[in-house]
Amino acid sequence: MCAIAEASRGGYYKWLEHADEVEKDHDDYLLIKTIFNKGKAKYGWRTIQMKLLEKEIIMNHKKIIRIMKKYSLIAKIRRRNPYKAIMKKSMEHRTFENQLERAFEQNMPSKVFCTDITYIPFNHRFAYLSVVKDVATREVVAWNLTGHLEMGLVIDTIGKLEQNGGSEKVLIHSDQGFHYTNPLYIQKIQELKMIQSMSRKGNCIDNAPIESFFGHLKDDVDYKDCKTFEELYSLIEEYMEYYNNGRRQWELKKMTPVEYRNHLLDCAP
Repeated sequence: MCAIAEASRGGYYKWLEHADEVEKDHDDYLLIKTIFNKGKAKYGWRTIQMKLLEKEIIMNHKKIIRIMKKYSLIAKIRRRNPYKAIMKKSMEHRTFENQLERAFEQNMPSKVFCTDITYIPFNHRFAYLSVVKDVATREVVAWNLTGHLEMGLVIDTIGKLEQNGGSEKVLIHSDQGFHYTNPLYIQKIQELKMIQSMSRKGNCIDNAPIESFFGHLKDDVDYKDCKTFEELYSLIEEYMEYYNNGRRQWELKKMTPVEYRNHLLDCAP
């Protein structure tokens, strides 16, 4: 028989020696094989063990690994996206210490800014508003509205801040969101010689001035009635002008943010 099967006698006796073990594994193999095939060859031993438990079958993980290896039940492993790996290595995000420490009582304009992003729903869509605000005067010194959350949203906002001048050595505070830890944003801030500060993780009170502004904006502006992005943009633009130059605030000695800024400058030594 060995000669006909072209098998060695030693191999035959070795098989015979483990024949009982093969028979013993067969039923368990069929169980594992059924689950493995149902998972389109993507289940590893952990998933198979959990699926067996769903059937009230307890099987040791070592046994599952042994049977899968024995019968070549090799799970298909999803290949890692090389592009994402390259991006992760070349675009490491960074966080910065909280240097503002809720010191919201400032008396000098253009020394401490805070910034953040909020979403604005309209006509079953979303727009995204990026704002930079002067903590001392509450003046909106730069803003940008887009229909996406790409990096251009904050980079263009900082670009507008640069056009307005007076950014060197200014502390700019934000949360630890993706945009503000991004190397592109960090590089832009460093180019302007600004000092970057960040809220502690999950602590929105650390950036209270900008959160308060977004609350007032959403109370004052009828953005939900807008039908187009252009209509929304015009409405936000009109509000920014009103907020800075027409909206008097009790805490600013009943002045508008622009009036209060000029008042602080006049009083400066």
